Amino acid sequence: MVSSIRPSAEPGGEATAEAAPARPSTRGTHRRPSSGTAVAVLVLVAVAALVPLLGPSMALRGTGEAEAPGTPGITLLRGVLFAALCVQLGEVFATRLARRVPRAPLERAPEGWGAYAAWAGFVAALGLASVVATGNLVPHSLSDMDVGGLYQSRDGRLALLEVNAFLVAALCGRSRRPSTAALPLAAVIVAEALRAHPPVEDSPLVGSGLTLVHLTSGALWAGGLLYVLRTLRRWRQSAPEAAAGVLGLYARVAAVLFAAITATGVCSSLRRMPPGTILDQLTETAYGRVLVAKLLFVVAVAVLAVLARRRLRGGGDRLTAYSPARGEVIALGVVVAVSALLTAVPLPIRW
Repeated sequence: MVSSIRPSAEPGGEATAEAAPARPSTRGTHRRPSSGTAVAVLVLVAVAALVPLLGPSMALRGTGEAEAPGTPGITLLRGVLFAALCVQLGEVFATRLARRVPRAPLERAPEGWGAYAAWAGFVAALGLASVVATGNLVPHSLSDMDVGGLYQSRDGRLALLEVNAFLVAALCGRSRRPSTAALPLAAVIVAEALRAHPPVEDSPLVGSGLTLVHLTSGALWAGGLLYVLRTLRRWRQSAPEAAAGVLGLYARVAAVLFAAITATGVCSSLRRMPPGTILDQLTETAYGRVLVAKLLFVVAVAVLAVLARRRLRGGGDRLTAYSPARGEVIALGVVVAVSALLTAVPLPIRW
């Protein structure tokens, strides 16, 4: 062990102790998660669990529409799939943003969650594929599933594509270049866009294109903000300017993403519910009710995003934008859960 006291020759020939320069303490640079963060996470988990559990019955009550078998389970699986897509794709996106910030301490970037998210998505996609293999019914045993039949139907092939894509994304997440996961994740988005608009629908390619842009923008918005906030929390003590720079870059891109989400969402809703019937269907169909709930949460997200943007532009401490941005990512988590429910309830119009 090297002593921190070293001898120093004095004029009298006696050696005296001279203290070596003290090293800066590293204690306190990594804060423990605050109680507010823990409560926010618990609330998000609770809402994410309640949406598939209570959402279908609440949305369908009094509409006269029949609930499909296994709707709560399918909602949960789709919620996990969407969340996994957001986490990994947003991580790739936000990492590229961080590289554009001058003097950013990239070696101290947060640990990646992409591989874990991809495995969660793989399990969810596997569960959804098992439902397709049972004829869109809940399988009670392995004998109920016709695995070979997946290759013979369009929905089955799309389900298998999602399973394999998440498997590849998980392997990419553990490789030296985790950004390569963007390619298999893009395949998941394409599969979801095609699944949501079967060929029997009027202009299915238009609908698939709208869903493709909507889902991509939503995943980048929600997942990107999550990783940006993790980066900001990691750098706020050691590199506050770089942390604020990452959040500022994200805010500029998020404005474009929000515009794309709004435009495609409105167009998709008008395709499902023509203008002459939209007011009635928003209250009398399960799809319309869930859509209203999603819109309310999106409005809350937009308000929090504007508040965070104002604090970024203010003359004071720009890192105060962290608080409203954290609320924004929590609200986006609820939006993901409600979006999963929206894909599980009956469509208001049969094409």
